[in-house]
Amino acid sequence: MIPVYFDRKLCYNIFRIVGSLASSRYQPLKIMKEKKNLPKNTIGDMPPEERPYEKCLQDGPEALSDRQLLAVILRSGVPGSSAVDLAGSVLEKCSHAEGLLGIHHLSLAQLMEIRGIGRVKAIQIKCIGELSKRIAARSARKLLDFASPETIAGYYMEQMRHEEQEQMICMMLNTKNQLLGEERISRGTVNASLVSPRDLLLAALKYHAVHIILVHNHPSGSPEPSRDDILLTRRIEAACQLVDIPLLDHIVIGDHRYVSFREEGLL
Repeated sequence: MIPVYFDRKLCYNIFRIVGSLASSRYQPLKIMKEKKNLPKNTIGDMPPEERPYEKCLQDGPEALSDRQLLAVILRSGVPGSSAVDLAGSVLEKCSHAEGLLGIHHLSLAQLMEIRGIGRVKAIQIKCIGELSKRIAARSARKLLDFASPETIAGYYMEQMRHEEQEQMICMMLNTKNQLLGEERISRGTVNASLVSPRDLLLAALKYHAVHIILVHNHPSGSPEPSRDDILLTRRIEAACQLVDIPLLDHIVIGDHRYVSFREEGLL
């Protein structure tokens, strides 16, 4: 039998190294455990009556606040912030408009500045804004009467009052005052020097229009016609008379307000 000799110092160093390795091995588990205990602040942590999905099921979507409606669209939040908190951050970004209306004025880049809003969520929010405008236009179209400036303004109101640039649309009508089509004639600054009556009449002739109506917006929110608006309308009216396509009206869209040149005796 071969005798075995133990070196006490060597054994001590071995046990010290093994102990150090064991301590390092289990340290990450301790960190993971600490992270797991961080507050999540999710929708599931809210009282049932405040959770958007449960509230919608019980009371209907009309019972939801703007934040809760937007939270349903966003679906999820980020660590430390629920979808409702995230929706609140989006609405706070809409500083120049109340509630959801400000979404129309936020660009994708501005939305993506918000923590938790990436490209996909930003696109979802912009699409919801566009969807709301189209729903409003479809509803207003049922009431559209081209002899009534009020219904024409109502049809274009949601489409044009949120625009940050002036734009002009020409509506082409047939002999029964039915809409044949529409074309954007100008975008940017609408004045007598930039809008060409020739381009407008070419569009009317392309649709074989018998009458036309002009609609344009004022981003300021005030629909009062400017001097340029009046001069331009007179130029277009004179050009239309030469080709026997009467200009029936020119309607200026403001913020929930409008002015009809025909009603004001300017045409």
